Amino acid sequence: MEEELDVDQKDLDILAAIGTRKATSSKEISDETGIPKSTVHYRIQQLREMGVLKNDLFELDLEKVGLSVTVISEVFAEFEEGYHTSIGEKLAAVEGVNQVYFTMGETDFVVISHLHDREMVKRLVEDFEAIDGIQKTSSKFVIEPVKHAEFPIADFDAETIYEMLD
Repeated sequence: MEEELDVDQKDLDILAAIGTRKATSSKEISDETGIPKSTVHYRIQQLREMGVLKNDLFELDLEKVGLSVTVISEVFAEFEEGYHTSIGEKLAAVEGVNQVYFTMGETDFVVISHLHDREMVKRLVEDFEAIDGIQKTSSKFVIEPVKHAEFPIADFDAETIYEMLD
């Protein structure tokens, strides 16, 4: 059974400022939310202690906030001029979608979503298929992540990084 989190509207406002507005400091969060800076600082500490925020970079523990279902969707669309932009923007606007990639090959788009349950997955697929120009979708549940790079540069040797920057 999942542990219930003790969060209120101020905590949600703080998380929204971090997530949607990319606020990265107590001052920025305070400016965005109108919550006093000292309260923001205290609440961030509480969110860390609860495990909701994993570190000083404000990374969320998706399972703690109820987004434990990761779905990777392939989207196949009808080709027309500018479709990668118009359909890509529509996919990105679907609730729960975190990343949209226009790709080469048979698949037109790869979409990554973090959702709460199967009902949300069903709604996601229905929302995708309601977009004009989408021919079909193929979605997969992630059973267990094998590797998820929070900081991709750490996946390279120092020598390779120096070569890339040279």
